[in-house]
Amino acid sequence: MVISITVAGFLAILEDDSNRIAAMRACVADLLPGIETVFFDSARVMISWLRQHLGDVALISLDHDLPLRNAIGETADFGTGRQVVDFLASIPPTCPVIVHSSNDTCASGMFFALKDANWPCSRVYPCDDLAWIKSLWAAQVYRLLDDGWIPRGQTGE
Repeated sequence: MVISITVAGFLAILEDDSNRIAAMRACVADLLPGIETVFFDSARVMISWLRQHLGDVALISLDHDLPLRNAIGETADFGTGRQVVDFLASIPPTCPVIVHSSNDTCASGMFFALKDANWPCSRVYPCDDLAWIKSLWAAQVYRLLDDGWIPRGQTGE
């Protein structure tokens, strides 16, 4: 009998860089088979989605800096990861959060705001282009699995 470990629910990621998104998507496929990954490039859109789906989210990962984008000829502010943290800090913790921003000052503020609100959280410092995703970020996900923060289901074949 072969035992495969699957993870149910959602992984919600705030990230606007297409290269990081591709690397994270590939990493998640290896680390958390069965989980549905939802990416957001807007803090407001992510918060709206979380209001409806947070009970089904197994893990959240947040960047801080989101770009100003040209939307239909106008500059549009997509917010920051801190806005998502402020929303999360206003409600009871439900899942772990990884802060994965290279903006050290703002990422530290996000981390401590989550800690103060009793959310299980960790920090990952992006470095070495995209290599940190398969090493540092993946190590945090493994740790959360091993510590029981991310629920697993086992299916026998």
